[in-house]
Amino acid sequence: MTFSLVGRCARTGMLGAVVTSSSIAVGSRCPYARAGVGAVLTQHRTDPRLGPLALDLLERGFTAEEALQAIVAATPHRNCRQLAVIDAAGRTATFSGVDVRGEKGEARGRDCAAIANIVRSPDIPCAMTTAFETSPGSPIVRRLIHALQAGEAAGGEFQPVTSVGLVVAHAEAFSYVDLRVDDHAEPIAELSRLWAKYEPEADLYVVRAVDPKQELRASTLSIDSNE
Repeated sequence: MTFSLVGRCARTGMLGAVVTSSSIAVGSRCPYARAGVGAVLTQHRTDPRLGPLALDLLERGFTAEEALQAIVAATPHRNCRQLAVIDAAGRTATFSGVDVRGEKGEARGRDCAAIANIVRSPDIPCAMTTAFETSPGSPIVRRLIHALQAGEAAGGEFQPVTSVGLVVAHAEAFSYVDLRVDDHAEPIAELSRLWAKYEPEADLYVVRAVDPKQELRASTLSIDSNE
């Protein structure tokens, strides 16, 4: 009842994850990203502790595959889990335990990996990675949303999806983007609408955090140029 993708922008180094489900508040449990480190998805009988744990291993120098294997080896109830990991170099790893229910699938593409469970087709992850790969020059957020749209078009869930979560990390310790939609009839479309509103402000919010005087100087120059 979930399909998702982790991805990396080779041009900017941004790392992100996107997920949708018929369960509420999926964005609070499943997607994780850390600047310069990687992105992780944990789903199906979700254990939210695994996302930060995987990122910690990546930050210590583990590759995506090494981090995934370490988590699988050390984690109880591993057979109930489904995981995807991407590291800062774009290497990926996926895992689906034997007790993951329903139609399930995994796919790895260039700078991306997708996983799905309890969906209409095991080909959904492949459709998602193909969509993500299609426009490598586009902003990563738009590519992540496009991947969700492709997964829905390829069959989606048996029940209507109601929530989505999207997180992207760039150069700072805080997220570049962290958007969520819950209990919505069209959550993927709503996510796309929210990003269209947030995109013009995204870089500005980073500037306000790291160098608020830069914004003030820019505003002053703008006023002076109009005098």
